[in-house]
Amino acid sequence: MARDPQGRIQARREEIIAACRQLYKTMSFQEITIKEIGKVTPFTRTSIYNYFETKEEILLALLQEEYEALTQDLQTLCPEGRTTDAEGLACTLAQSLERRPVLLRLLSMNLYDMEGNSRLERLVEFKRAYFASVQALEGCLCRVRPALDEAARERFLYVFLPFIYGLYPYTSATEKQIEAMKEAGAVFEGKGVYEMTYLCVRQLLGQ
Repeated sequence: MARDPQGRIQARREEIIAACRQLYKTMSFQEITIKEIGKVTPFTRTSIYNYFETKEEILLALLQEEYEALTQDLQTLCPEGRTTDAEGLACTLAQSLERRPVLLRLLSMNLYDMEGNSRLERLVEFKRAYFASVQALEGCLCRVRPALDEAARERFLYVFLPFIYGLYPYTSATEKQIEAMKEAGAVFEGKGVYEMTYLCVRQLLGQ
């Protein structure tokens, strides 16, 4: 049987990333360590370093997977040669982001840490996935609003993309944060990711 070392390496990388995803559901960025990841995988802490140099590289790879999934959603909605409408784009973006609390949480709190403590080649891989999602979104805009010129599409992106970075804090709060807001006289209404994303997209498209 022919050996497939690259396939094995990728499979092990994906297993480590999946373990990190599970930990991130219940642990903070600071609490996650290579040692903790080793506890929930068949790999020792030393062997994990064969695939990732830092925990930030693992979390950056996790964020890369999230952007790749977002790109896939957009490509499914707006394939070449097919048009859609503003309602379809708003719903797809809202549904896609609603399914990605990991993406929103990492973006809102830990992006600089991940990028700053990752090797350049890992950061390049991530940036490629990120810009592929931006290109997919712009492609959808072209099909949803063919009349939009390049400057108008750019304005949409420059509003919507920063909006994503701030979405998690506005839709998720800990009990401690909610209690503090009550004592400060500010009520946390807790609007959902879907609602806020849908309204943002429709507003930007003039609907």
